[in-house]
Amino acid sequence: MLNIDIKKAEHCFSDLIKQTADNGEIMITEQGYPIVKLISVRKRRIKKRRFGSAKGLIKMADDFNVTPEDFKDYM
Repeated sequence: MLNIDIKKAEHCFSDLIKQTADNGEIMITEQGYPIVKLISVRKRRIKKRRFGSAKGLIKMADDFNVTPEDFKDYM
């Protein structure tokens, strides 16, 4: 998140709006204290999920359903 002083923000407000639309958030401060947060209301495009796209990324142990010795007292 970008922090910018209000005096500087007055001179480049249109640039800050464009930058906020791209990056999401900008904090405007006065004497080092935050007073305003600019946030983008534009919805980010969510990439459509593809079936099988995580194939090979998840590995399951051979003994995943065996209860560990430490937990047998809780069963």
